[in-house]
Amino acid sequence: MWKSVVAATAFLALGGSAFAASAVNKDAQTRTLIVTEGGGKTELALAAGETVEFCPNGCFVTLPNGDLEALTGSETVEISGGIARIK
Repeated sequence: MWKSVVAATAFLALGGSAFAASAVNKDAQTRTLIVTEGGGKTELALAAGETVEFCPNGCFVTLPNGDLEALTGSETVEISGGIARIK
């Protein structure tokens, strides 16, 4: 696990992007992502049908099911049926 976190951190440090990641909530209820960026954690609540941009320089995001994913800033997190998928 720690090797993955270290590798992801190194990748993010070297591969910063000018684009922001986006999150799309296709569910009928609000869903929350936990975004860890620059050492701080923020709750990102997405209302039903909402799309937001976040994480312009890479970050870690905790998905609704508790999985932790590293983002570079170019991905789309799509939430449908309570399940988040990275595209």
